[in-house]
Amino acid sequence: MDRGPGQLMGPYEIAQRLGVSRQRFQQLARYPTFPKPYQELRGMKVWLADDIERWIKEYRQPRPTEDDTPA
Repeated sequence: MDRGPGQLMGPYEIAQRLGVSRQRFQQLARYPTFPKPYQELRGMKVWLADDIERWIKEYRQPRPTEDDTPA
């Protein structure tokens, strides 16, 4: 029996995961390096969570934390 594609993420979940607004996510989704949607539903697209996590590891710089700021 097929187990399915794995966890899916919509624009809202991806924006939250990236820590950006939904508008900024829409900009990022147009980058040539951004993963292609797994499926386009009526009204929205969904991505495989594994594809998004791979993209984050390869293309997103870690955000500075409070520990990174000079005292």
